[in-house]
Amino acid sequence: MQLKIMPKKKRLSAGRVPLILFLCQTISALEVPLDPKLLEDLVQPPTITHQSPKDYIIDPRENIVIQCEAKGKPPPSFSWTRNGTHFDIDKDPLVTMKPDSGTLIINIMSEGKAETYEGVYQCTARNERGAAISNNIVIRPSRSPLWTKEKLEPITLQNGQPLVLPCRPPIGLPPAIIFWMDNSFQRLPQSERVSQGLNGDLYFSNVLPEDTREDYICYARFNHTQTIQQKQPISLKVISVDELNDTIAANLSDTEFYGAKSSRERPPTFLTPEGNASHKEELRGNVLSLECIAEGLPTPLIYWIKEDGTLPTNRTVYRNFQKTLQIIQVSEADSGNYQCIAKNALGAIHHTISVTVKAAPYWIMAPQNLVLSPGEDGTLICRANGNPKPRISWLTNGVPIEIAPDDPSRRIDGDTIIFSNVQERSSAVYQCNASNEYGYLLANAFVNVLAEPPRILTSANTLYQVIANRPAFLDCAFFGSPLPTIEWFKGAKGSALHEDIYVFHENGTLEIPVAQKDNTGTYTCVARNKLGTAKNEVHVEVKDPTRIIEQPEYAVVQRGSTVSFECRVKHDHTLIATVTWLKDNGELPNDERFTVAKDHLVVTDVRDDDGGTYTCVANTTLDDVSASAVLSVVDVPNPPFDLELTSQLDTSVQLSWTPGDDNNSPITKFIIEYEDAMHEAGLWHHQAEVSGTQTTAQLKLSPYVNYSFRVMAENSIGRSLPSEASEQYQTKAAEPDKNPTAVEGLGSEPDNLVITWKPLNGFESNGPGLQYKVSWRQKDGDDEWTSVVVANVSKYIVSGTPTFVPYLIKVQALNVVGFAPEPAVVMGHSGEDLPMVAPGNVRVNVVNSTLAEVHWDPVPLKSIRGHLQGYRIYYWKAQSSSQRNRRHIEKKILTFQGSKTHGMLPGLEPFSHYTLNVRVVNGKGEGPASPDRAFSTPEGVPSAPSSLKIVNPTLDSLTLEWDPPSHPNGLLTEYTLKYQPINSTHELGPLIDLKIPANKTRWTLKNLNFSTRYKFYFYAQTSVGPGSQITEEAVTTVDEAMASRQVDIATQGWFIGLMCAVALLILILLIVCFIRRNKGGKYPVKEKEDAHADPEIQPMKEDDGTFGEYSDAEDHKPLKKGSRTPSDRTVKKEDSDDSLVDYGEGVNGQFNEDGSFIGQYSGKKEKEPAEGNESSEAPSPVNAMNSFV
Repeated sequence: MQLKIMPKKKRLSAGRVPLILFLCQTISALEVPLDPKLLEDLVQPPTITHQSPKDYIIDPRENIVIQCEAKGKPPPSFSWTRNGTHFDIDKDPLVTMKPDSGTLIINIMSEGKAETYEGVYQCTARNERGAAISNNIVIRPSRSPLWTKEKLEPITLQNGQPLVLPCRPPIGLPPAIIFWMDNSFQRLPQSERVSQGLNGDLYFSNVLPEDTREDYICYARFNHTQTIQQKQPISLKVISVDELNDTIAANLSDTEFYGAKSSRERPPTFLTPEGNASHKEELRGNVLSLECIAEGLPTPLIYWIKEDGTLPTNRTVYRNFQKTLQIIQVSEADSGNYQCIAKNALGAIHHTISVTVKAAPYWIMAPQNLVLSPGEDGTLICRANGNPKPRISWLTNGVPIEIAPDDPSRRIDGDTIIFSNVQERSSAVYQCNASNEYGYLLANAFVNVLAEPPRILTSANTLYQVIANRPAFLDCAFFGSPLPTIEWFKGAKGSALHEDIYVFHENGTLEIPVAQKDNTGTYTCVARNKLGTAKNEVHVEVKDPTRIIEQPEYAVVQRGSTVSFECRVKHDHTLIATVTWLKDNGELPNDERFTVAKDHLVVTDVRDDDGGTYTCVANTTLDDVSASAVLSVVDVPNPPFDLELTSQLDTSVQLSWTPGDDNNSPITKFIIEYEDAMHEAGLWHHQAEVSGTQTTAQLKLSPYVNYSFRVMAENSIGRSLPSEASEQYQTKAAEPDKNPTAVEGLGSEPDNLVITWKPLNGFESNGPGLQYKVSWRQKDGDDEWTSVVVANVSKYIVSGTPTFVPYLIKVQALNVVGFAPEPAVVMGHSGEDLPMVAPGNVRVNVVNSTLAEVHWDPVPLKSIRGHLQGYRIYYWKAQSSSQRNRRHIEKKILTFQGSKTHGMLPGLEPFSHYTLNVRVVNGKGEGPASPDRAFSTPEGVPSAPSSLKIVNPTLDSLTLEWDPPSHPNGLLTEYTLKYQPINSTHELGPLIDLKIPANKTRWTLKNLNFSTRYKFYFYAQTSVGPGSQITEEAVTTVDEAMASRQVDIATQGWFIGLMCAVALLILILLIVCFIRRNKGGKYPVKEKEDAHADPEIQPMKEDDGTFGEYSDAEDHKPLKKGSRTPSDRTVKKEDSDDSLVDYGEGVNGQFNEDGSFIGQYSGKKEKEPAEGNESSEAPSPVNAMNSFV
């Protein structure tokens, strides 16, 4: 059986049986591992490891060194043959062999000649297992012969004729490199017209006078000997036809004369190769060089094609101005017909080169060494190809196999030797020789038959530390012959491992595809063959992977700012992690602006060259991870530069520029500005904008301007600084192309017309001497235009005009060149005067008590004597007797724009007398007033009484006093008083309505309940209806006997002590409640109810000294203790807007059965408790005191 360990991975067949690694193939060989200890013990036939090249050209000035190195066990001995016979180196004192080597050193530097040792050498390396041989090494000394001496006559040639300067270098070994130079060792210039051919000749497609020179020198450089040989200089003179005839006449006998052809233009002809077709043969793997050089006038160009195919683009190279076609690594597929075409303006010719690619032998399968066990089989295969097909011959230990000793274990089948049941005596070295007429190949391959027990080459107790979730490879390098089987175990007493979890490789390696924590442990590798067993233990530790949990992120920052990249790493606690930052896969710049902290990198004062890719690399001894982020440094663009003005015309110019660096933010647009150095030096104006992709702009120009331009670039960050100013460009003067704007005609006095306009600026003047032609005439008259030319001003006054007459006006610009286009005509008016007539037929229609409508007739237009602005109404209220002493009457004014003839007067006071008049208004002012017109407004509802106060409260009566309304708005007819009691639970009693005569200001209510609170509603009335009401509250007094008893009790000492104890107890309870409230926080009333759901066991509000409140749904103002009735018992109306809702009739003021106020659940703010706890029942002494405290 033949055994060979393959390096590739191989899964074994399925099944959960113990997986033993059988590494066997029916036709394979055992590889010997390159383990030094193993190699020391194993015998091995010789192998040639180094030898000199087959064609070995030596330098005759140095010693000859022919190399031959080989290895084997035992070490091989070396011998040489020369020209097919034994070379006895001991008989030649100049030849020595290096120790432990087959390399020959021939000492020709002291004596002897290199030519003496020319020949074919072959080395043989031999030990007890066989003999290996080297290639045939052909030794030849290099040669650099001199040019043969020759006399070179000067060449005279007519302009335009072709020429070939021959080189014909001497034949050297290796061939020389050819080039043409002059006497100064300067290479001669070459072109499509003049070029050097592959043979070294210099070809001229046509000569020119500048080709005349006396030092055309061909040089041959022999690289092997580092020598250069030089040909005799060639002289060339190129002359015209006339000069040529003179030369012939004078020097015919001394000059070689070329051609009598005319120098007229001619179609191409080939200088090389000759004829229409040629043949080229090249060997496979070489460079195929095809050449075509043509003459003609004008100089022809060369083109190449392949007939019935295309040129290989990746292997085709054109040289020598397309005159040479080269195909690199030529193969048999490149055989075929190649066509070169020479073409100029007068015609074209072509030449076909038939290419045949031959091939020296090359390997298809070279024989490989075989290491076999006794009794196994094997093969040596030697396959080569070539053109023609090479012949295969075998040798054994350097002897042709046909005459070698017979071996029954081998059989030859053409290019294959088959071995069967080999024995140790079958060990030998076999040589395969493949040869044809173009060369040969020689390969050594040994057959080494070994019998060795298993050996495990992996170090014992190797520790493998691997990262979780990654594959782990446990090595078990082994050797044995026959090839051992491999079996893996885990743990001290573990069973064999199976392939459902693990992968077993043919080289003995155990793969854990995805390592996990439970894979940690000890693994044992066991190797067995029929000669013995070997085992080895290795250990596995699985570590947590290193992760970057916070990665750097892409950043775009402006130049000069600060940027920070985060990199937080998590790793196995038993490993040490190091974090390294890279920029563009290199080290960070050595700059103090870069600060590396534990988890981040900070770059301050960012510059343009800081942009790039920043990578955070976290390393442990087992793994590394990285994360990258790109930093883009942006800024406003750099200013454009190289401004240039072209295509300069009178009305336009082309401006071009070179953009500055966009600083990583694309330029979106360019802004072009101009300066007018003639009129506004130093002031830059906007000219145009173009897109960021343009670098030129066609600019429109105005006449008579000294332009300078500058350009700014803009990107998303902002705008660049301006560029340097361009050169100045002054345009010619021209007549103005526009007239003044904003032309108006308005009179400042009744007898003038002021014509104004907005003058042209210097830029718009288009030339020197800017003036204005002002023209005017009456619109409705037949007068001719009156004109005047004024200097560069903006106003002209026409005097002596009739009042407010329409005029037609125009203003035209002119300068020294001419007039602007005809201006537009505008209409103006001469000065206004005050209107002469008052509006008539003024009528007043009273709409209601606060609104009246006024009508009037318009005045005649001619009487207005100006622009009608509108009509103005003056109106005022008639003064009462008390106001008539005032000097000033307050008049109100309303203006109605335009030609309206009616208007409304709002905001009048009811029941009042008014007077008004109407005036017309123009731009000059008001006209005379119309006759005064009086009117009166009807009654309205009164305002609320000015005040209401309650005085003299008794046990069953209250007295009300009030002041009449400040604005009765009519005649008061009566007062209305409504009142109702409020009991202790703030429920409202029945409402009582009482009418009081209008002349009263005091009223006493009798038969009231004692110690009862009442609420009063009071308002005045006119014939139109009731006015606003005022409200107030008051309490009747208590029973005098009960009051005296209260006083008596209150003055008793025991009562005072009791009250103090109660007060102290209440204070303590309040403090406890306050502390509990602060500790527990506030909580909703609803939660309190849930905790005490039975209202029977809840304390009454009277028990904690608080009372229910009522809310004012109208103004939500709480009733505060001591603030119901002022000390003077007077209540202003704005403080008394209470309604019945305040007393429970509204939805917001309701009470529970226990007297608690439901309003506290509605989210309304609680009001302070009402004064005392009043009840319709007789109050207790304590309550009585609380009522008056």
